[in-house]
Amino acid sequence: MIGQLNHVAIAVPELDTAIALYRDTLGAEVGAPQDEPDHGVTVVFITLPNTKIELLYPLGENSPITGFLAKNPAGGIHHICYEVEDILAARDKLKADGARVLGGGEPKIGAHGKPVLFLHPKDFTGTLIELEQV
Repeated sequence: MIGQLNHVAIAVPELDTAIALYRDTLGAEVGAPQDEPDHGVTVVFITLPNTKIELLYPLGENSPITGFLAKNPAGGIHHICYEVEDILAARDKLKADGARVLGGGEPKIGAHGKPVLFLHPKDFTGTLIELEQV
């Protein structure tokens, strides 16, 4: 069902510091920050030869990243994203197999302009999983 790894998302407490670290220290291609109000985050994509890194920074008071950073003040890996061909078929199969889909189970449009869903980390060895339709 899952396809290739789309990105690894890292929550960061200081967006400009993280951008400089990836751009200047690691020499990576770093995109421009983009606000995603529906998800409560500002994202920055770092392009790698085989995948992407997504830097996540809180946007607004109700950002889910705020709570993550309260527990992990230095930041850290927030989720991993896999590609799927049909997000609704993937959702239905996962739910039938007992997996919990977060947010009511309806896809939202993600930072790449494509439908996404998140799966409960307790169902996937402690890892928050994002599925993105390609």
